[in-house]
Amino acid sequence: MATRAITDTLSARRPTSILDRISEQGESIARLGSFAITITLAVIFLWFGSLKFIGFEQEGLVGIISNNPLISWLYPVFGQPAGGAMFLGVVEIAAGLLILGRLVDPRLSAIGGAIGVFSFFVTVTCMFTTPGVIQPGWEGTLALSPGLGAFLVKDIVLFSACLWLLGVSLTAMHARRGL
Repeated sequence: MATRAITDTLSARRPTSILDRISEQGESIARLGSFAITITLAVIFLWFGSLKFIGFEQEGLVGIISNNPLISWLYPVFGQPAGGAMFLGVVEIAAGLLILGRLVDPRLSAIGGAIGVFSFFVTVTCMFTTPGVIQPGWEGTLALSPGLGAFLVKDIVLFSACLWLLGVSLTAMHARRGL
């Protein structure tokens, strides 16, 4: 009788379809995805931040920085093109390191995530202030140029990822405080 009850209990817990088996892995996949997003954001910030110290990147940013009223002040304060770009590079490298800090303390990644949200908010606004984002001849439409427009549009996703990171970091901070 006891054996039958155990068998019935195990049968009740066994998934009935392949979809059920896959869906049971949702939490593990979400955890892996969370780790992947965190590491990827850190790599992007560290990589792009490091590029701000190289001449070709500094020159490539002149049109973006000088046309955006939110960051055009960088050149008069830090110098064009190197100073403004290097300032951004330092901020981006700091953000990348703080985002990696999620592995140690969510307070670090909350700061890094907030810097990322602000950083990508600013770069998304560059889509509206920088000449050449829309394909020439297609002004007034959403036809992004293959260079600058395609480069900047990805920042919408990165903004969202940083916003997510900020939220999960704040949630983890709150949970730690509650323990």
